[in-house]
Amino acid sequence: MALIAILPGDGIGPEVVAAARRVLDALGLDLTFEEAPVGGAAYRAHGHPLPPATLNLAKRADAVLFGAVGDPEFDNVAREHRPEQAILGLRKALGLFANLRPAKLFAGLEDASALRPEVAAAIDMVIVRELTGDVYFGEKGRRMNGDARQGYDVMSYDDNEVERIARVAFETARTRKRRLCSVDKANVLETSQLWRDVVNDIHADYYDVTLTHMYVDNAAMQLVRNPGQFDVIVTGNLFGDILSDQASMCAGSIGMLPSAAINQDKKGLYEPIHGSAPDIAGQGKANPLATILSAAMMLRHSLGEAQAADRIEAAVTAALVAGHRTPDLGGTATTGDMTNAVLAAL
Repeated sequence: MALIAILPGDGIGPEVVAAARRVLDALGLDLTFEEAPVGGAAYRAHGHPLPPATLNLAKRADAVLFGAVGDPEFDNVAREHRPEQAILGLRKALGLFANLRPAKLFAGLEDASALRPEVAAAIDMVIVRELTGDVYFGEKGRRMNGDARQGYDVMSYDDNEVERIARVAFETARTRKRRLCSVDKANVLETSQLWRDVVNDIHADYYDVTLTHMYVDNAAMQLVRNPGQFDVIVTGNLFGDILSDQASMCAGSIGMLPSAAINQDKKGLYEPIHGSAPDIAGQGKANPLATILSAAMMLRHSLGEAQAADRIEAAVTAALVAGHRTPDLGGTATTGDMTNAVLAAL
């Protein structure tokens, strides 16, 4: 029996997580669920966005299903107490160094993309983003530079950090079309030059995978110009944060795309890539598909239930082909309507 930690979070998080829970329950698998507060909801109740009890549950669980965090109510509290710090704390505590973000245009959603339909139709990639290093976790602070205030954030990677994410990316490429593009900024950043050197070294162990390199500015352009050229992209934390969101909008809607953050033992935290969207919370307008697809990734990557994951993904496709659309996709279906459509297809 697998234990799933349910961390709904803020805004639309509880709504979309509840939808994914309904889909998981319908599969009839041997799963148990425990729920705990996180983010702004946890700060409101316990004075911290990641209370000890929530962190303990995440550590005990076989996998974590996460909603979203973020609440304008807490924009002015100390940075370490802001809702977003919960996700950074979970990544660090659980060693979740590898972020897998698939971006695929589902049939029938070509018109939802900002790209021309024939360009968008070719989107089918996975972005592998390093999650626990880079400028987000480097030394940071403020200081005086003469009479001017100066902020600084240090970007750094060591070769071990690059090697382990590179291996995840090469292994992922082996399950797909065996093409890997490593994205960096080696022409100006020493951190990126180390990244490129290590990825080239690791390539020797994956001779069956074609490796290319691309500067991040060019990669951003190519995602719009010709996204179909990409199969698997591997990149650092900062660049991956930006490129994965760009890819999601090229694929139609940020409400469609799931993500996984996994550690060396394949334990993972699974969440939609969208935010908490407090402006539509409680209105039944949230698209639950990214969270439902995140649950499918959880089954595949952490729980060894690939067949069940395939069933969920097929049901999502069937619901979209049948014409069900939430407002972000140009339709009028509520969160519940879309969930019911997936359940009917399942």
